[in-house]
Parts: sequence; C-alpha cells; structure tokens
Amino acid sequence: MSTPNINANTATPDADGAKHLAAGQHVSLRLWENEQPGESKPLSSRPYETVGYVLKGRAELHLEGKVTPLEPGASYLVPQGASHTYKILEAFTAIEATSPPQ
Repeated sequence: MSTPNINANTATPDADGAKHLAAGQHVSLRLWENEQPGESKPLSSRPYETVGYVLKGRAELHLEGKVTPLEPGASYLVPQGASHTYKILEAFTAIEATSPPQ
C-alpha cells in the first residue's frame, strides 16, 4: 500500500517513535524527531536496508561490532539483516529511507 503524501507535522509516531512519511512499493521514508538520550535500544536486525541523514543532535550507531558517531550532516547505512543498535547522546533528529518499505 502506498502513502504518497504525508506531512511530518501531522504524522503520528508509531510505537518505536518514528513518524512514517511517504511510502511506495520499493522505498519508504520515516522521521525520528527529538529522540532523547538514554540506554541503547536492544540489538536488532531488520529485513530491510536503511539509509539515514542526521538533521540535529548526536548519537552512535553500533553496527556489527563497529561504532560510528552520528552528528548533523552525517549519513549512514544499515545493511539488510545487519546486527545494530543506536545510542542517543543528545536530542536526535534524523530522516531515514528503508527498502523494501518497512
């Protein structure tokens, strides 16, 4: 199912906190907005690839045993099936695309 036009200002976050924006048959877009510092999320692996771009804040991406700092202007890739987690260090906002759509 496609959702071509979603406004981030009116989108409702899901249980994980992401706002799901436009989605097509092969890619979807989501917004993580003002995620707050705290404990790392549990390690996970997903059946989709994720690319992201940091708008504000700082975090760490823990991916397959390697730690990558994330700060404004950084982009990142989480390959499909890769074991990963994020640790938010200061209020964090990023936009992500997933393929296939999450």
